[in-house]
Amino acid sequence: MLEIKGAVAVITGGSGGIGMALAGYWLAHGGRVVLADISEEALRKAQAILGGETAVFMCDVTKEGDNGRLADFVIGKFGQINLVAPFAGIFRDCLLVSPDRETGRVTRKMSLEDFQKVIDINLTGVFLTVRECLERMINNKNKGLICLASSTGSLGTAGQVNYSATKAAMSVFPKVITAELFRRGLGGQIRCVAVAPGYCETPMARSMNPKALEKILENVPIGRLIGADEVASLVGELYRNEALTGDVYFIHGGLRLGSKG
Repeated sequence: MLEIKGAVAVITGGSGGIGMALAGYWLAHGGRVVLADISEEALRKAQAILGGETAVFMCDVTKEGDNGRLADFVIGKFGQINLVAPFAGIFRDCLLVSPDRETGRVTRKMSLEDFQKVIDINLTGVFLTVRECLERMINNKNKGLICLASSTGSLGTAGQVNYSATKAAMSVFPKVITAELFRRGLGGQIRCVAVAPGYCETPMARSMNPKALEKILENVPIGRLIGADEVASLVGELYRNEALTGDVYFIHGGLRLGSKG
């Protein structure tokens, strides 16, 4: 079992939501954290709230150079990388095509810009962050975990062809990365998993229409949204338990898609 105490976590999108919750959890268990985000103001606010051994780094995850500089910064600051949590992500929901209910003719469609933006951040950004951090982990002989963020959206959610595609990709990344590390005799040193939250209690969820939220919760057996702290706790257990690798771990309160079972 690995210990969090003294271990270094790199968290992108770490100034809010699940990333922020994971940072707080990691620090509470004696770890050290580097938060990366595109907003300097958000990073400084997060750093002030978290305190402890928290460092921040401005990073546009879609840029190759930024990711390389982030990984170098972490090694220079703390000398190691033990957890990589590339949680930066966005959504731009829209039906692929939206026919008018009366005329039957398409009146709206998902724009290329909205499709590409989600791909750039949620998929290309994760690829770059993982690649650069993994290189430093191997070169510095660091032991730890790459923990990706998938979603129940990976199962296919209407209006999210862009977002669902990126989260489905995150579901296969652990298998591929684990296989590649295994081939090089590194499977026991560096593991890779993904967590897949369901509907999570975040500022976005709290701002939803109450009726829409009520409909969502009708399909969640525990009767509530998942807490960001609960997702963070799962990441912590995945880090500790060295038998866990190459798979996706759902945390959704028993969510039933389309049937109460």
